[in-house]
Order: sequence, then structure tokens, then C-alpha cells
Amino acid sequence: MKVNNAAYWLNFIKIALSDSRLNVWHIALLLALVQLAYLQNERNIIRVSRSRLMSLSHINTLPTYHKYFKQIQEFGYIKYTPNYHPGYRSTVEFLLP
Repeated sequence: MKVNNAAYWLNFIKIALSDSRLNVWHIALLLALVQLAYLQNERNIIRVSRSRLMSLSHINTLPTYHKYFKQIQEFGYIKYTPNYHPGYRSTVEFLLP
């Protein structure tokens, strides 16, 4: 595990929490992404699935998930690259330092 991985993610969370554009659903999705990144021991690009993100963020409806996931992309927190192959997961790249 990288030495400063926890400090890196705590700083990322601190930046997100100080952004007045974000509400509880944005934060829930970002925390789910951070949790997956931490578990995958990655900082830049992680593999994700919609069902896993919805479960970790406690978002139960697709419209809510899509709305807030799209907004965190528009706000510049992540870059999402979908993968339509059933055997491969999509990727999320974190854009903030």
C-alpha cells in the first residue's frame, strides 16, 4: 500500500466537502468512489460498476444515480470512460490532485 494513500484521499474529501455546489448525493457518490480507489490501491484510474457504486452510496434509483454521477463529471472531479463489454468494467479517472 502506498505510504500517503490515506492522506491523499482525506485531502480529496476535504476539497469535495468545501465545494458548495455538492449536496449529500454528490458526496455519497464521491465517497463510494474513494472507497473503491482505496480498496484497489489506486489513485488515478479505478474500475467501477454501476451496481457497486449505487450500493456503496445508498442510491436506490437509476435517475438519481445518473443525475449526480453526471454532475460530478461536469464539476471536474472525475472522468468516466464506459465499457460496454460485459466482461470488463468501466473506468473512472480522478481529476483533482
